[in-house]
Amino acid sequence: MNPEERAGALAFLQRLAAELSEGTVDLPCFPDVVVRISKSLDDPHTTAEQAVAVVGLEPRLAARLLQTANSAAFNTAGKPVTDLRSAVTRLGYQMVRSIAMSYALQQVQGDASLRSIAKSLSELWSDSIAAACLCQLVAKRAKVNPEAAFLTGLLHGIGSLYILVRGIGTLPDLGPDGSCLDLVRGWQASIGKAVLQNWGFAEEMCEAVGDQRDYERRWKHQATLTDVLIASLVLADSLRAPPPRAIATEGINAFLSAGLTHETCLSLLEDAESRITAIRDAFR
Repeated sequence: MNPEERAGALAFLQRLAAELSEGTVDLPCFPDVVVRISKSLDDPHTTAEQAVAVVGLEPRLAARLLQTANSAAFNTAGKPVTDLRSAVTRLGYQMVRSIAMSYALQQVQGDASLRSIAKSLSELWSDSIAAACLCQLVAKRAKVNPEAAFLTGLLHGIGSLYILVRGIGTLPDLGPDGSCLDLVRGWQASIGKAVLQNWGFAEEMCEAVGDQRDYERRWKHQATLTDVLIASLVLADSLRAPPPRAIATEGINAFLSAGLTHETCLSLLEDAESRITAIRDAFR
């Protein structure tokens, strides 16, 4: 990227950040109904009947929920469900939110107008599933809500998605190895935090996404969602390499806060591989 292109890219990213700070979220191809569903399911006063009704607003999502509830990852007893209420009950509201967001991300990924960034979106989707599964496993060890952690991991790259989709025709070379990749990485966390805040997600989740690479954050006696996400993303980086894997935990206090030793991390990676495969199959 030459200096002129870089200056143009920075100006574009600054405009995106300014839009979001004013409350404007413009993500083409992303089903708005999914955000409404997520807000409804996050409301503690939402009843089972209301949850089923709001999910039923998007028939394709309802079909996906039934399919997922009957997948090997969630139907361990081998007892199929045939109605949406039973599927929602089996999965739980938080997982339904995750599946709804997963569905929306896949809708974006499959849009014909985004063919030029299809490979980047596919890699982002794969990374998001891995992060979600690792967050869930780490959260269980760290005594943090595992369902909230799963959704946080799934959405940790929403800033990248936002930049990639909005950057078509503006940012140069948006491929996975493109010259613009360093800028996307540098801005994606703050952009992602702003998107989630505008969508009404819990502040704890927004903070975690915004601080996902804050390796120097202080050690705490009790791990937070941010600690879980930081540790999980480092583990996800390690998972890309073949065994024996090196885990770069040095100087990252999130691992201390979460109570993760090197041996624990290796065990988590081993557990994660099969879980990631199962979730990818379930979410298709």
